[in-house]
Amino acid sequence: MLAKTIDCWIFDLDNTLYPARSNLFVQVSARMTEFIKDRFDLEHEPARELQRDLFRRHGTTLRGLMTEHGVDPAPFLDYVHDIDVSIIDPAPELDDLLTRLPGRKVIYTNGSVGHFERVAKRLGVDRHFDHVYDIVASDYSPKPDPVPYDKLIRLLDIDPTRTAMVEDMAKNLKPAADLGMTTVWLKSDFDWATDGADQPHVHHVAEDVISFLRAVVDGELES
Repeated sequence: MLAKTIDCWIFDLDNTLYPARSNLFVQVSARMTEFIKDRFDLEHEPARELQRDLFRRHGTTLRGLMTEHGVDPAPFLDYVHDIDVSIIDPAPELDDLLTRLPGRKVIYTNGSVGHFERVAKRLGVDRHFDHVYDIVASDYSPKPDPVPYDKLIRLLDIDPTRTAMVEDMAKNLKPAADLGMTTVWLKSDFDWATDGADQPHVHHVAEDVISFLRAVVDGELES
């Protein structure tokens, strides 16, 4: 059973711990557009297009803003994560499943620690994670840059061969698989999230984090 071969579980945050249909990230994206509008004195559509272009070429909009325009990341992160998390429903079943899941639980997110704290508290699962590895800790190098993955393993003394990573963006699982981790892709309707979903670095596919964890703790999922 998978639960017997894994000592550490690494979870993404956005569209992973909560369902994408919550549209929480829509708020973050809208705040990014507003930040770019104000910073560069642009109308909405040019700002939105710049946001998309930077995301495509740099992995995150923030990385593109830092690299090409010298934007200070701290005010950007504070601004874009100033959102209403009350649209997310509390997740008592997720809380129960994480309680029953053996092993260490870690968050690895391209967002910030503060964003995790607000979202996880709303979900009611913040107590389960003993470390949050965010975009600041990764020196603002977003997934799937392999360098932060190596850094995370060293920082937490993780054995990648006994670690599973759960993500909604399939391409972010490749560095994890290359290190020997077991990977889990949560299905998504977003084109940017499905890139690489048909590749060998995706070991397991699940509808959502609840169904995946239920299969693990009930002993239905093989390693």
